[in-house]
Amino acid sequence: MGRPVFAIVDVFAEEKYSGNQLAVFRGATGLSDAEMQRLAREMNYSESTFILSETPRDGGYDVRIFTPASEVPFAGHPTLGTAYIIARDIISEPAESITLNLKAGRIPVSFDRNATGVETLWMKQLPPVFGKIIANEEIAGVLRLADADIDARWPVQEVSTGLPFIIVPLKSLDALKRARLDIDRYQSLIEGLEAKLVLIFCPETYHAANHLNVRVFAEYVGITEDPATGSANGCLCGYLVKYRYFGRDTIDIRVEQGYEINRPSLLYLKGEPTLDEISVSVGGRVQLIARGELA
Repeated sequence: MGRPVFAIVDVFAEEKYSGNQLAVFRGATGLSDAEMQRLAREMNYSESTFILSETPRDGGYDVRIFTPASEVPFAGHPTLGTAYIIARDIISEPAESITLNLKAGRIPVSFDRNATGVETLWMKQLPPVFGKIIANEEIAGVLRLADADIDARWPVQEVSTGLPFIIVPLKSLDALKRARLDIDRYQSLIEGLEAKLVLIFCPETYHAANHLNVRVFAEYVGITEDPATGSANGCLCGYLVKYRYFGRDTIDIRVEQGYEINRPSLLYLKGEPTLDEISVSVGGRVQLIARGELA
């Protein structure tokens, strides 16, 4: 094809402009790394994705993901949003599953349609890897909270399904709403960690149908707060299964995110233990916002 074309999609959005938007570029094979980085910076979404070929390779589509600052190996809402565009614009027919070849590995995405035709996309993430446990008093200082706001029944821990996050259990929605990053303490904390991004969660929600409320701080990549984060919630899903947060081995839950920044998003999490690892799936709906072509 000629000049690269792109679509703007909204992921984890029950309605348009309520989730996490990104730009998905097609025809990106001829773009250099520097050009993809420049376009991601000009688009200025948390991530932009680039589909390198209209033809699958080894059963999957080669895709690269860039933030405005750098390339990342994996990100959740770009994975779902890109699979949506591949199904809609490249395959041009209803798909049951599509695999993306990302820097972090092969990520399969499945399409689930209900009786009324509403479509939910699911990505099966890489098995979670659990890292360093962080002292409650240390993370409380980073978040400008009291030690008592941290739910000490579970650890504060690094978890990764391709992109690492610090997972922080809080006791209440009040604590979650009060949390603010102390930038100096945050910078000091992440110097010694693989994870640079912070997910906080609590069991109190704005809507009774949901099970958890989540906030994600991504100051390290230039985003004060992310409205909907599939990679972070995949890490959370593995954490909830490992520590039996709901008192059982398997979970099938709804997570609200972005309410504190007026971007209410909804993510679906499914997780269960297998013989030697944890299976993690993150789902959500995708809305098409706009299309464009590079000048």
